[in-house]
Amino acid sequence: MKIIKTLATVLAVGAMALTASTAVFAQDKGAIGIAMPTQSSLRWISDGNELKAALEAKGYTVDLQFAEDDVPNQLAQIENMVTKGAKALVIGSIDGTTLSAVLQQAADAGIKVVAYDRLIRDTANVDLYTTFDNFQVGVLQANSLVKGLEANFADQKPWNVELFGGSPDDNNAFFFYDGAMSVLQPMIDAGDVVIKSGQVGMDTVGTLRWDGAVAQARMDNILSANYSDGSRVHAVLSPYDGLSRGIISSLRGVGYGSADLAWPVISGQDAEAPSVKAIIAGEQYSTIYKDTRELAKTTADLVDTLVSGGTPEGLDTTTYDNGVKVVPSILLTPYEVDASNYKELVIDSGYLTEADIQ
Repeated sequence: MKIIKTLATVLAVGAMALTASTAVFAQDKGAIGIAMPTQSSLRWISDGNELKAALEAKGYTVDLQFAEDDVPNQLAQIENMVTKGAKALVIGSIDGTTLSAVLQQAADAGIKVVAYDRLIRDTANVDLYTTFDNFQVGVLQANSLVKGLEANFADQKPWNVELFGGSPDDNNAFFFYDGAMSVLQPMIDAGDVVIKSGQVGMDTVGTLRWDGAVAQARMDNILSANYSDGSRVHAVLSPYDGLSRGIISSLRGVGYGSADLAWPVISGQDAEAPSVKAIIAGEQYSTIYKDTRELAKTTADLVDTLVSGGTPEGLDTTTYDNGVKVVPSILLTPYEVDASNYKELVIDSGYLTEADIQ
């Protein structure tokens, strides 16, 4: 019996040693560089951390950097990742048109490049693009405005709607805007929607760096110049929660949210906790939920496939032309969130906790 016990112990120790050896080997798959645009947005912090964890779980060493919306800083961070011999780069770009030179360096070094949620333009040296269906994001935002207008202001047509766009250096901003206008333009043409300020087109309504303070200042100007005659804003198309909160601050400053002046219907994107709270409070009508955990996991799987020499499957090969090539893409599904379904979509799924929205 003692011999059997001793043999069992030896075998157990041997198995543990083999497991440990395998684990050590699994942790030696090389370095991946992650370049994220900023920590000023809650979603980018979440994206960076989720992606880092997913890649580390696959056995990679991860260098995660945030550039704080400073293009030269992001270029320097990526150059450093290339110099240090990263096997792949995952880049959420600040300005998707500024990376051609550093990505040529990456290509020369045999480094794979994945554009993360923002398309990298004007270069052949990007292997994949992982994102959500960004045109559909805009469609969902505009449809939510229409739904809110019909529910809250059905007897007040034509509806006064103001338009905000995202940052003009972010390719996604144009998809969001075009998707929304595919819904709103026919209503404008029919006379059901009026853009009282006359401000349309991304060259006019774009908001550089997705800055909420810039959106608030522009909304202040719109209200002063176009709504001092007693007319009211019925809805505001906002492509991002951070802009929505700036717009809400501007509207609150002139009395919206009072008994005499109900909140306009305001859209958003990213299901950030402060904006979900605003939806519950009735200040913001909706947001778009994009499960960045799913995007991070999908991106990590694709990076692992690329680095291992495999060929990713199920890619969209027609939608995203970056000016030099059509970049093979994965397009995940976005969802509209409002007061009726926020708990099911963002709380029950674990994306946010009840404590986050208290």
